[in-house]
Amino acid sequence: MTQTDSLAPDTGSLVVAPMSTAADARAFKDLNLEWITAFFTLEPADSVTLDNPQHIVEEGGQVLIARDGTDAVGCVALVAEGPGVFELSKMAVSPRFQGRGIGRILLRAALDHAREQRATSVFLASNATLASAVHLYESLGFVHVPATELRPIPYDRADVFMRYDLTAPAS
Repeated sequence: MTQTDSLAPDTGSLVVAPMSTAADARAFKDLNLEWITAFFTLEPADSVTLDNPQHIVEEGGQVLIARDGTDAVGCVALVAEGPGVFELSKMAVSPRFQGRGIGRILLRAALDHAREQRATSVFLASNATLASAVHLYESLGFVHVPATELRPIPYDRADVFMRYDLTAPAS
C-alpha cells in the first residue's frame, strides 16, 4: 500500500506501508511513546500493545508505518475487534513532521485498509487534549458516540469516543 498526498508537498515522497521489520516495530513503539509521555502517563494497556505490535497483525489487524525517505515519521494500528469491526489505535506523527498532512494520509490509509478487509465500522478512543487529532477524525467523517456504544476501553485518559461507518460513501 503506497500513498502520496499532493496536498502536503513538503513531505517529499511519503510512503505508507504495513509494518514488516523489527525496525518498523521499534518505530511504532518510539513514535507512540513520544506522544503518550508528552501528554499523559504510559498505561499498562499501552505497554502491552507497544511491546508486541506483531500481535495486532497476528490477530487480523494491521500496523501501518509512514516513511519519508528512510525516516519513519508516523504510524497507525487497526486492531481487529470482531467481524467487520476495527479499532483505530496508536496513531502518531513525529513532532518534527506534524502539520504536513501525514496524520490525514495515515488515517485515509487505515480506512482504505479496513474497507479492503470488508469492515463495516472503525471506532476509536482519544482525549480532548489532542484537539488536532479529534478535529482530523471529525473532518474525515468520524462521529462522536457515547462510550457505552463501544467495547470497554482500557485507557484512563480516554474521554472522546468516535465511530466511522464504512458502509457510507467515502469522505
